[in-house]
Amino acid sequence: MKDRKRKQEDLEALRKALVESANIFVTGFEKLTVAQDYELRKTVRQAGGRYHVVKNTLAEKASAGLGSEAVLKGLKGTSAVAATTGDPVALAKALTVYAKTNPAFTFKAGFVEGRAIDLAGIQDLASMPPKEEIYAKLLYLINAPAQRLVTVLNGVGRDLAVVVDQGVKENKFSS
Repeated sequence: MKDRKRKQEDLEALRKALVESANIFVTGFEKLTVAQDYELRKTVRQAGGRYHVVKNTLAEKASAGLGSEAVLKGLKGTSAVAATTGDPVALAKALTVYAKTNPAFTFKAGFVEGRAIDLAGIQDLASMPPKEEIYAKLLYLINAPAQRLVTVLNGVGRDLAVVVDQGVKENKFSS
């Protein structure tokens, strides 16, 4: 049994983790084996996140006054928090893929970029393309008009060169 000092340290550590994390997914699990838990933690780490099993009352107290209070209040059953300061889409995708293969793992709620989201919001987030792909599409859209302009401008010079070359080949130019 933990003493009061140890419980206070756990509370402060969880509060610090909640303050630092802009993206939090609250999950539930029932009867995960050690191997399944190890695989889950490995999946979360690869997605750039951290995973903590939490006591419901501790999570509620640690989130008091924070934006994540709405999703951590009144939790029931076994709960865990997967958090990241990075890309929430990558973590949501990793957790969703894991949940499909392990039915004992479920989502309870999420807190992304200052907003509480429900289960449908988590599924929508998991179906989004990764941040890198969005950046690539945006750069393409920004760069495409400039590329088209350069192609058109180069076309005039290229066409003139072809006409001159044809004229030389057919001896159309007299000296």
